[in-house]
Amino acid sequence: MATEPYILIVDDEEPNLFLMEELLRIEGYVTQSARSGEAAIAQARRDRPQLILLDVMMPGMDGFEVCEQLRQDPALKTIPILFLTALDDDRSRLRGIKAMGDDYLTKPINSDLVLTKIEALLKLNALRNEAHEKALADQMRTLQVVKQQHQQQMMAAWKISETLSEKFHLFVPEQFLNRIAPRGLESIQVGNATESAVTVLFCDIRDFTSIVETQNAQETFHWLNAFFEELNQAVTENGGFIDKYLGDAVMAVFDHTDCHVLEGVKAAIAMGDRLKQFNETRHQFGLSAPIEIGIGLHTGIGVIGTLGANQRIDPTVVGDVVNTASRLEEMTKLYRCQIIGSDAIIDQLPKPLPVEVRWLDQVLPRGKRTKMQIYEIIGPAEAEA
Repeated sequence: MATEPYILIVDDEEPNLFLMEELLRIEGYVTQSARSGEAAIAQARRDRPQLILLDVMMPGMDGFEVCEQLRQDPALKTIPILFLTALDDDRSRLRGIKAMGDDYLTKPINSDLVLTKIEALLKLNALRNEAHEKALADQMRTLQVVKQQHQQQMMAAWKISETLSEKFHLFVPEQFLNRIAPRGLESIQVGNATESAVTVLFCDIRDFTSIVETQNAQETFHWLNAFFEELNQAVTENGGFIDKYLGDAVMAVFDHTDCHVLEGVKAAIAMGDRLKQFNETRHQFGLSAPIEIGIGLHTGIGVIGTLGANQRIDPTVVGDVVNTASRLEEMTKLYRCQIIGSDAIIDQLPKPLPVEVRWLDQVLPRGKRTKMQIYEIIGPAEAEA
């Protein structure tokens, strides 16, 4: 491919074409010629010259029309166009200006003037192209910077979103989110709920009021959070999740389809084991007497969902299963035992029973209309111990 400037000469007169081609070739230019306006446009679109020398008076399409069409073509509109014509009147010069020609010279031509004009137009066009390319490069750099900044902002937003999501899971367990927001956090709204068979565990600290009377609030928070950490471990290790902390009590839910009853029982026993470990280190929290707890367990149908108002919602589990578990926990004080399970719990445990139980009584829990059998859950059965 030639590196010399390529110039298209447009004229319907053969002698004019020959003389101009010879003049330009001597100066080292590469030339092509066209004898009509239509041919000139086709040639320009095919080969993209660096400059066009354009006659005006031609049969068919004149030079002004050729120039106007070239200026309308996005690929050709910046090519320098130098009119070379015998028309030496002001009206023709004005038409050349309106057609957006770069210059207007009249015949007979002055060779030095034409060559100087051509050289100047090519240099000017090169400067324009250089400026255009620089502007494009600057624009691309700017776009790249904007893109990088956008990516950084998106990454930062993603990290913030990820951090918020992680923090959000501290308030709402994963099992809850799977129920109330199956299509993502944005889908959470009041009233989202699903009905399911669940096992509910209530655990309450005995004589909590008398304990905190001997401490300030910061001391109470310190040991209470450490104690709840132990209870949470017992629950999560057995497939459940803490629904809520109720001051001195916790409510845990187990909802795995096939084994939630056994998981709830194992969690209750694990809570007792972790309580023993906690009491061995209670003195570091300023606790003189061992902590004691009561646990109630019941299983049944519960509704897991969002409760409240549009401005403030709370994920929770509601239903008779929750109320009954709470009543059974209250009965641990009366029957002086740590864990009480309902007959529904015992009936749905695998056989032979994996835990040691003791029948306590037939009772009518507060607020219920039907009596139920209650059992103390003592610990793993001998074969499981």
